[in-house]
Amino acid sequence: MRLSFEKAIAKIDTDVFLSRLNAIYASMDLKYSEAAYYYGFNCTGCEDNCCLTRFYHFTISEYLYILEGFDKLNAEKRTGIRARALEVTRKTFEADGKEKPVRLMCPLNIDGNCILYSYRPMICRLHGIPHELHKPGQDITYGSGCETFSKQFGEKSYYKFDRTPFYKDMASLEKELKQAAGITLKIKMTVADMLI
Repeated sequence: MRLSFEKAIAKIDTDVFLSRLNAIYASMDLKYSEAAYYYGFNCTGCEDNCCLTRFYHFTISEYLYILEGFDKLNAEKRTGIRARALEVTRKTFEADGKEKPVRLMCPLNIDGNCILYSYRPMICRLHGIPHELHKPGQDITYGSGCETFSKQFGEKSYYKFDRTPFYKDMASLEKELKQAAGITLKIKMTVADMLI
């Protein structure tokens, strides 16, 4: 997958797009922090670790951002992470073939911490607390917090955490990046997929 992007991506200034993505992420982080502060929620020491969840990512910008962070790691770390990513994808493929659910640790999680935390994708930044989404022409949809959140704070009144502006900003950025590079391909990748 990585090689199929290289020619198209090489003809554009990715720094411009990744800088914009970084600004979107900063806005997400701020709003998430405000909501987490309201609830008193701290995402640490969780038995139901979201790094065990198979999250899919759909934007080339997030893919490029992960690779930017990954490429800054030393060769030994990259080799180890890539080996873990291969193992995760192999085990996932086997489980899917047997139609069995599987929960595998993200290859970027080392000793309970994300080694590329500042480069983590959108869902990793937004997961855990209740939220809402405003889709055009539809009723507002609400999402609950993760299981740990629900156990600890399920009775507390809802703090408005609207993901809609972030989704719009991400979609706009993705559209512009793909137009600039001449890419029409849609992606659906886990972090492990991105790293191999």
